[in-house]
Amino acid sequence: MERWRRLAPEAELLTPSGRGPFPTVLLFHGCGGVRAHLHAYARAAVSAGWAALLVDSFAPRGWTRGFAKAMICTGLMFRGGRRAGDVLAAIAGARGLPLVDPDRLVLAGWSHGGWAIMDLMSMPLVRSGEAGLSDAPRVHLRGVRAAFLAYPYVGVASASRGGRPWPRALDLLVIAPSRDHLASVRRHMRALASAVAAGSEVAVWGVEGTHAFDEPGLMARMMRYDEALSGQAMERFADFLAGITPARPAPRPG
Repeated sequence: MERWRRLAPEAELLTPSGRGPFPTVLLFHGCGGVRAHLHAYARAAVSAGWAALLVDSFAPRGWTRGFAKAMICTGLMFRGGRRAGDVLAAIAGARGLPLVDPDRLVLAGWSHGGWAIMDLMSMPLVRSGEAGLSDAPRVHLRGVRAAFLAYPYVGVASASRGGRPWPRALDLLVIAPSRDHLASVRRHMRALASAVAAGSEVAVWGVEGTHAFDEPGLMARMMRYDEALSGQAMERFADFLAGITPARPAPRPG
């Protein structure tokens, strides 16, 4: 897949000790790019016995943090439906990695990354061009067991805001901050209705924090880091992964 060939050089795979293959969580950053807290989540996954594949959508395209804040955080370009192609390509690419168990994959997205995951789940993936990929229908989602969504963007232009039905179920753990300036807890719940209707099991943690409360260094009124809540979020993330029951065992190489 051409999209994965573009993303792969900047993707980072962290694994536990051992031969593998390992259950693997794919991490998709927010509109500010890969930040230090995503590496902390990745390490939490590794401590729980999972591999973690960090997928950078910006560096392979030559986009700086400043460019992303001006053009992507504002919604002027590369919206969730377009970035959904990165999620789909990363799923296909992860399956080809020898240390990854293709039958136990979890998607994890923060803000813009959560938007991309949710938009992908609303796509039937039966025609060329969906998610901006000519080969989208050839990528299946079997083995994708669940998703962790931290304050996903569910505002204007998101498919979930519009109530687009999900053609498949995907069990979710969603963090919905009560002081998120981009969406209320109620709006998050409305956006998740399509997932519920598809048969997904959805757990929502309504945390007393702001958007991006788990990103160190944020001190603005609308986005403020909370160390204690951040620690709780990572614990819930690790527990969520630990609760993903194994599918059939993947064959060991050799």
